[in-house]
Amino acid sequence: MIDYYTVILRKSADYWVSLCLENGLVGQGNTPEQSIDKLKQAIESFSEVYESESDVYLSPLSINELHEFLTLEDAEPSDTSAAYTNFLNICYR
Repeated sequence: MIDYYTVILRKSADYWVSLCLENGLVGQGNTPEQSIDKLKQAIESFSEVYESESDVYLSPLSINELHEFLTLEDAEPSDTSAAYTNFLNICYR
């Protein structure tokens, strides 16, 4: 497992979604913190499987997948306040 992961945090219509750029895993919650906690759980679970199985594939997110995540199809065109995206790093020690 690496020491940190790059994460994009996005406000959707009714919830927050966090996306890890290094592996494409996501977390979802009612708050940004809840979303990040769910993502951390997903990363930890994936890491356990990745280390124990020889046929698990790991790949960074493609630019097309990133574009799809950042496209805010649920926001009204005139309502830019509904769209919020933040980049951050989650550190592991």
